Amino acid sequence: MSTLRLVPGTPDAVLSALTALLDGTGTAFAPLPGDPAAAARVRQAVVPDEPLESSEVGVVLATSGSSGEPKGVLLSTAALVASATATHERLGGPGQWLLPMQPYFVGGLQVLTRSVLAGYTPVVASDYPDFAAGASAMTGERRYTAMVPTQLARYLRTDVEVLRGFDAIVIGGAAMPAGLKAEAAEAGVTAIPSYGMTETGSGCVYAGEPLAGTSLRLDDQRILIKGPTLFSGYRLQPELTAEVLRDGWFRTQDRGELVDGRLRVVGRVDDVVISGGVNVTVTAVQARLLEHPGVKDAVVLGVPDSEWGSRVVAFVVGEVGREELRDFVGEVLPRTWAPRQVVRLSALPMLASGKVDRQRLLDGVR
Repeated sequence: MSTLRLVPGTPDAVLSALTALLDGTGTAFAPLPGDPAAAARVRQAVVPDEPLESSEVGVVLATSGSSGEPKGVLLSTAALVASATATHERLGGPGQWLLPMQPYFVGGLQVLTRSVLAGYTPVVASDYPDFAAGASAMTGERRYTAMVPTQLARYLRTDVEVLRGFDAIVIGGAAMPAGLKAEAAEAGVTAIPSYGMTETGSGCVYAGEPLAGTSLRLDDQRILIKGPTLFSGYRLQPELTAEVLRDGWFRTQDRGELVDGRLRVVGRVDDVVISGGVNVTVTAVQARLLEHPGVKDAVVLGVPDSEWGSRVVAFVVGEVGREELRDFVGEVLPRTWAPRQVVRLSALPMLASGKVDRQRLLDGVR
């Protein structure tokens, strides 16, 4: 049985390991973050001391752990190549990529995979004084980058002309707010929202339409995905693998709708919590809070509660009071959906992947 090689999660080290994997001279690897605590969590998920389940495994990546402990995701070399090839096909052809994120998450790793397959040396943003300097170092005829919504919002304020120079900017890691999408379009920036996760080899749905080879269907709103970019399973967790991979379909934890053939993600399966006997859709509450002019950012979660079963808690960046927010929610949603607790923060805690650290929020109020 083949073994798993740990490599530093730096762009140079991951690129070297990935290049060798793609040309057939390398072996399966798992990239480790530089932070010791994060690296320990990754080691626990990828289990480097045990033989790999299959010789076809190319990379083992740890999920972000935004909702709990990270899991080791087994990705074959074929899945990585299928994702990169389909992405280039959707965007209009191979090109050079700028990497402004960490390569030990699937989004950053696939920026490097696309670069290798396209025959270009990727430009690593952290090697330059700022984002604009990195972009100016690109020489490819077609130029691409990928980033999370928070990065796009920041660069729209500081580097909008630089953003216009990209043929496409793939947005992933978190949902792209409608306001941000409109702002980018108005600025003449080609920002394409993507949907996917580590288990799907990065984004597999662009602007609501699946990439070539990817199929979608819904099971009572739960999004199911099938295609060549899917992972092979969870590291040393056959029962969990069997639960989510059935007949070639990956059962995600997300809910969606198909509107004119396009996928619209409406929330997570666990976004409906029962509070005092009432079913509350926390994503709807969150969306309403974000419409308040005094709310800069917000996340709404259900927190276990001895009296209510679950209490609806809003984590809000802004100076608005609890009662004002409850009244605001109650204007368009059932009053019983209004958050029972409001936690005001200067900023939402974020993971390196660009996702909100939900577990940290929950740990702070339990």
